[in-house]
Amino acid sequence: MIDQIRKPYSFLKNYINQGHSRSVNAKKNILLSLVVKGLTIGVSFLVVPLTLYYLDTTNYGIWLTLTSFVSWLSFFDIGLGNGLRNRFAEALSKGDTILARRYVSTTYAILGIIILAVFIVFIFVNPYINWIFVFNAPPELAKDLTTVVLFVFTFFCLQFLLNLIGVILTADQKTGFKDLLGLIASVLSLIVVYLLSKTTQSSLLLYGITFSGSTALVYLIVSIVLFNSSYKMYAPRWKFVSFTFARDLLNLGVQFFIIQIVGIVMFSTDNIIISHLFGPAEVGAYNIAFKYFGMCTMAFSILCAPFWSAYTEAYAKGDFDWIHKINHNLKISWVFLVLASVILLIISPYFYSFWIGEKLTIPFVLSLSMFVYVVTINWGAIFVTFINGVGKIRLQLYISIIAGVLNIPLSILFAKTFNLGPAGIILATTLCLSYGPILAPIQYKRIISNTAKGIWNK
Repeated sequence: MIDQIRKPYSFLKNYINQGHSRSVNAKKNILLSLVVKGLTIGVSFLVVPLTLYYLDTTNYGIWLTLTSFVSWLSFFDIGLGNGLRNRFAEALSKGDTILARRYVSTTYAILGIIILAVFIVFIFVNPYINWIFVFNAPPELAKDLTTVVLFVFTFFCLQFLLNLIGVILTADQKTGFKDLLGLIASVLSLIVVYLLSKTTQSSLLLYGITFSGSTALVYLIVSIVLFNSSYKMYAPRWKFVSFTFARDLLNLGVQFFIIQIVGIVMFSTDNIIISHLFGPAEVGAYNIAFKYFGMCTMAFSILCAPFWSAYTEAYAKGDFDWIHKINHNLKISWVFLVLASVILLIISPYFYSFWIGEKLTIPFVLSLSMFVYVVTINWGAIFVTFINGVGKIRLQLYISIIAGVLNIPLSILFAKTFNLGPAGIILATTLCLSYGPILAPIQYKRIISNTAKGIWNK
């Protein structure tokens, strides 16, 4: 019995430890991320029915719309996170600890100043915003909504700054450990929702405060622990802050920032559009289908994520053979994920019934649209990961701006005029994200063959 257990374990161990050190590190992180993300998905699936039990479908839809709205705070990152990710990875490849620490300290300082300014402004304007109109919510929630938004916004500000520890872990090619933070936060959120359902009456206010606060707490504790132990040499300190490094961070970061804005607009406005066109209850159905098919997107992101910073290092060292090999392997993995997505589509009606019962109805056309989205986005991710890693994102930037302008009118056109409902919204989003599956493969080939010129090489 022991030998039977040892054989597959030995095979897995040998497979992981074979190849370039960069590949070995990536495989370790992928394995850890698969386990962690699998558990995270399981936890998030438990949270949904528990939340629906504690809140009703309308309040659940309002909560999803609220979190989408608050996520717009990411606008104020101005690309610093992704700028830090690439610059920190480059500093590590050179073995320059001081440079890496300067990048970390400067990023924390700039982002902290921005977040503080945004928070102060929000404190003054919050009482004057008609949140009932914004979320298309019942009038009786007027008082609670103002308070909920304030607390959720506050905790999101804290989490937004504290999330930089995840950026550092990712840049250091430790995506598995970064994903572990998400699992810890998810488990804590599950515990919080369970305790609320057992000890209190349904309250959007109480739910919002405890749910968002628990996530911020996890990142605060982890940041303190890591910066006083294994990452002590990179811990942010004011004496290492150098605003002359801001330009270096922002030169690349601002381009990522604009692309990030487009992504936030496309995904966060989906919930708002659905809420206004079809009512808050439909937001829940849309997000449940998105979460269900998102398992494949999450699985593929696990495969791609370790290679962003690895591509940065490999491209800087001219290791194109390794890049070719990884790209080929990711294409093979994509084929398997397509097959998995087909299975998810076939069993979706039965899974929804088992998962959430009769509380919400998810039309098959919505599931089919999510399937198209997942397959398309995953293909594009193979090439976008490389392009992001080498920082040649000018073409992606311009296409993203066009996509951001077209997304909302296309979503309304598909959903309302073509009478596709919420399914039309995700189809419009898929169309707007066509850079990844169509143009990114062309750009990848030109860069890797050293034939990229002009905008293809910027």
